[in-house]
Amino acid sequence: MSSLSSFSIFGVFAIAFLFFSSPVLSKDEEDNLLQGLNSYRQAQNLPPLAKNAKADCIADEIADDNKDQPCAVTTAKSNVVPSRPSQITKFMDYAEKCKVDINTTTDAIVMPVCVPKLVQTLLLANYTHSQYAKYLNDSRFVGAGVGSEDDWMVVVLTTGASGGSFEGSGTGSLVASVWGCVALALLGLMIGDFERL
Repeated sequence: MSSLSSFSIFGVFAIAFLFFSSPVLSKDEEDNLLQGLNSYRQAQNLPPLAKNAKADCIADEIADDNKDQPCAVTTAKSNVVPSRPSQITKFMDYAEKCKVDINTTTDAIVMPVCVPKLVQTLLLANYTHSQYAKYLNDSRFVGAGVGSEDDWMVVVLTTGASGGSFEGSGTGSLVASVWGCVALALLGLMIGDFERL
């Protein structure tokens, strides 16, 4: 009986490992890449890139959308070139889902890379020995979001300026504006009632 219960416990752990190991490995790969990029920047006498949670969310969304694209894309319309958020067709959807004010993304840069099995040395080389290096060497970029899915890794670089910080929420700003208008309307009604007295 004890061997049966030992087998059951082992089975539960094995199943749990299968279900939870992939996302953990994915996040480890993302963290390792960010660490490698920061080592590269340190060698260039630049400050490290701080992790930006909203840029992380955007990077995850872009990587997820690209997961079915093969790595061997070499056409002029390839997804493996740096782009501004405004050049990405579904960026408004990503911004809404990640609660990012679109006005805080204009200075950002999106850098997708496709490497089979996300081999770390190849990933790092794809960022530091390619057209992406000029952005990594640019001191305006102070933050990064990193996302991965299958063979795709996406790095989103953010700036410290309001035009590239990924801060704020378009929805929150709209709600604040609506409440501001409601408050002014109520104040107007109250003043009108007060003048009648």
